[in-house]
Amino acid sequence: MARGQRQRERHEPRFEDDFGGRDSGDLRVSAEDRPSRSRTPRRPEPSTRHPRGKAPNDRRSRRRSSGGRGFWSFILALWGLVAVGGVIAYFAMKLPPIDQLAVPKRPPNIAILAADGTLIANRGETGGSAVPIGELPAYVGKAFVAIEDHRFYQHFGIDPLGLARAVVKNLTSRRMEQGGSTLTQQLAKNIFLTQERTLSRKAQEALLALWLERNYSKDQILELYMNRVYFGAGAYGIEAASQKFFGKSARAVSLGEAAVLAGLVQSPSRLAPNRNPEGAAERAALVLARMVDQGFATAEMAKLAKTNTADAKKRSRPGAGNYVADWIMDVLDDHIGAVEKDIVVKTTLDPKLQALAERTIATAFEPKRLKQNVEQVALVAMTPDGAVRAMLGGRDYAQSQFNRAVAAKRQPGSSFKPFVYLAALEKGLTPDTVREDAPINIRGWKPENYTHEYFGAVTLTQALAMSLNTIAVKLNVEVGPKVVARTAQRLGIHSPLKANESLALGTSEVSPLEMTSAYAAFANGGTGVIPHAILEVKGTDGKVIYRRQPQTLGPVADPAIIGQLNRMMRETLVNGTARKSDIPGYPAAGKTGTTQEHRDAWFVGYTANLVAAVWVGNDDGDPMKKVTGSGLPAEVWADFMRNAHKGLPAQNLPGTDSGGGLMSILTGGQTQPAAPPPSRGNDNPGAWEGPSAKERGLLSRLFGG
Repeated sequence: MARGQRQRERHEPRFEDDFGGRDSGDLRVSAEDRPSRSRTPRRPEPSTRHPRGKAPNDRRSRRRSSGGRGFWSFILALWGLVAVGGVIAYFAMKLPPIDQLAVPKRPPNIAILAADGTLIANRGETGGSAVPIGELPAYVGKAFVAIEDHRFYQHFGIDPLGLARAVVKNLTSRRMEQGGSTLTQQLAKNIFLTQERTLSRKAQEALLALWLERNYSKDQILELYMNRVYFGAGAYGIEAASQKFFGKSARAVSLGEAAVLAGLVQSPSRLAPNRNPEGAAERAALVLARMVDQGFATAEMAKLAKTNTADAKKRSRPGAGNYVADWIMDVLDDHIGAVEKDIVVKTTLDPKLQALAERTIATAFEPKRLKQNVEQVALVAMTPDGAVRAMLGGRDYAQSQFNRAVAAKRQPGSSFKPFVYLAALEKGLTPDTVREDAPINIRGWKPENYTHEYFGAVTLTQALAMSLNTIAVKLNVEVGPKVVARTAQRLGIHSPLKANESLALGTSEVSPLEMTSAYAAFANGGTGVIPHAILEVKGTDGKVIYRRQPQTLGPVADPAIIGQLNRMMRETLVNGTARKSDIPGYPAAGKTGTTQEHRDAWFVGYTANLVAAVWVGNDDGDPMKKVTGSGLPAEVWADFMRNAHKGLPAQNLPGTDSGGGLMSILTGGQTQPAAPPPSRGNDNPGAWEGPSAKERGLLSRLFGG
């Protein structure tokens, strides 16, 4: 067909159903039929299928749609950040200003040491002193990092990975299995915040963790953490925990013991070795495995590590040395004032004698306790200069912390009689002076001897050795009860004494510590002593805060008269009421004491080396079953003293030979002529002006007054 002919050819409109599914009755003009100013071919209708089944413009539509979503996501994220910032700012406002923020001072610890430097007890809120991280074995800190926060040295105080891992773990297990807190966050919580689980606390914890990381090195943070965290059983800090559970300093713990300590932090009450040694050991095994996984220990090291939890319960039981520690804490401020920092107190306590005292109670007292209806015992041992070497304030510190050696005031019975005889000797009587042992009647009061027997004419030496009540009462009346009271006070009895006729039989209450310190004047030749246990106080930096200087109450009796009394009291152990308590090879002296209805029983005795008092009885005053001073107390005393003197040189008692007693020791052997004790006048021999006001205050606290 020619070109012109083709141009003239006419196309009529078609009315078939060929417009993409349009109804055949639709006569409207399609878009293709409308005139257009552009000669660009039009795109097919959306209904036209793409070869791959997608319209050509889907990609652009998606781009437009995703672009819109991205914009709004950005806006939402921005507002989310603003909201988070607002929350952080809100909780930050509740914290102190950053420039005023500081790690609070750790409560001071008082470490109380025996004379040989071994630890007796820690006192203070934490239960142990702080230990620099550089003084700990390297594996100690690594154990804590391994089990508590293995990314500790990588994060900045908050560990996003660890937090995310904890969230996933908790969601999948549908319970709280992991907390996600870093070691730094735990430290922030322990030193700044409470233990409440709130959003406010968690936000503040995170902020404080960031502050800690900015102001302290990682090792400093780890050191603070180990010295502050709670380990159970009342132990705060790694030193307190190590001493309690392993009986050693944290500086000396083994790898296995370090793993035990690190494992306790998760659940200190449940895993404490003294309560759950098996659980503590199992947790320690997990710590060791983590250390191996993280390269902190080799598999061989972990295999050989010993957790040593089996005896933790026994080691963590408070020992009887705590009685001394409590007493020291009562008088410490008299020496150094308020305690502001960690200090170390060195004492006179002899750990061997203290352990001996505890064994003696276990072997000589406990087997007879129930049978004789006696519940408690107290023992004090000191050298003749007043230095306390051993003290038991009861039979079991874990059951009762009441210190009967210091604070319990009980009637001493006949163990008070030596003060009556001393007053009589100072009045001019002698050991050979004869008095009549016969019934007496003082305004209706008729004191009798324990055996209800009377022996007629006896010397004062015989009367004291046999503990005759009638002679003691007669001497008390003869010299005057006030003189007897002043004599006892001069030697070291601080408790109030009723100056009456019955004073001679020990009816005024005193403490075992008072009796021991008063008898020390017999053992040293007539010098009054101040009982003491504190030798030296130092800071942890080694600076001396206090050091005891030799101190006594001075001469309180004529050494010659003390010598006479020592010879008389020696007879008590040789031929008198305490014959079974003599110490072979060591001259010893002492006196028994028994009160009415057997409520109290005493033995107080001494050698030139050691003075000791033993009391037994019941706290409620319930009578014992026929327990006398020559029975259970004398047996305990003898058992203790015989073992305590093993290896010591034998010495005669002062005044029984040419020895000069304590004053001779203090003056380097240069003895002075005997001088009578200070008196108020010739009409009142033996009277004494007493200690100064300062000394009275100290003595009051020393004796639990």
